[in-house]
Amino acid sequence: MAEIVEADNYEGIITRIEHKSRKIESLLKQYKPVEALKTALEGSPPKTKDERCKSANWIVVHRAIMANKDVDSLFSALDPEYYDILMKYLYRGLSTGDRPTCDQCLRIHEKLTEKAGLGCILRCLADTVNTV
Repeated sequence: MAEIVEADNYEGIITRIEHKSRKIESLLKQYKPVEALKTALEGSPPKTKDERCKSANWIVVHRAIMANKDVDSLFSALDPEYYDILMKYLYRGLSTGDRPTCDQCLRIHEKLTEKAGLGCILRCLADTVNTV
């Protein structure tokens, strides 16, 4: 089981998230949205219970999710190791109630479920350790 980072390491986690954010923006400027999404999902969720860290990481992942316009080709380039964590972030996106975010999350959710199967949903919902 992954070790939970204490809140006193908040600054270190935020620094890593900021670095990840800069890398994602660079990838998006290069028109590499799938690579940006992979980068956003790497090391997610941060091993902390601190909501500030989780919110900061969500903002980074949200940016990458919203940048992926060609959902059909997304899964031909996205490795299966990212499916479960992506599903967690899709549910977080749906919980926002923001119309554009929900629309995009539902589009990706449909394709992800086709590709990964219902097990991906079940693993996401049953995992109480890795919360986003």
